[in-house]
Amino acid sequence: MNKYALTLILKPDLEEKARKELLDSVAKKFGKLEKEELWGVRDMAYTIQKQSKGYYAHYFFEAEPQTARSIDKDLKIEEDILRHLLVRV
Repeated sequence: MNKYALTLILKPDLEEKARKELLDSVAKKFGKLEKEELWGVRDMAYTIQKQSKGYYAHYFFEAEPQTARSIDKDLKIEEDILRHLLVRV
């Protein structure tokens, strides 16, 4: 099992219920969630998909390498996620 850090930037205009469901579905895929930080809506340095703000969420978790790859692949196709960064710590 490796340790990973995941940062997500979601669309700021998502409703609370939809955002919570999306973040819960992502968190279910982790092997062992160590820490979750929801930073809220913040300004971005540059616009992404015509958005100048984004909802930030940050996770630390442990997972197998193939699980991390499948999480990365799933995040790429999710349309409500503006950007994500998954790194091995």
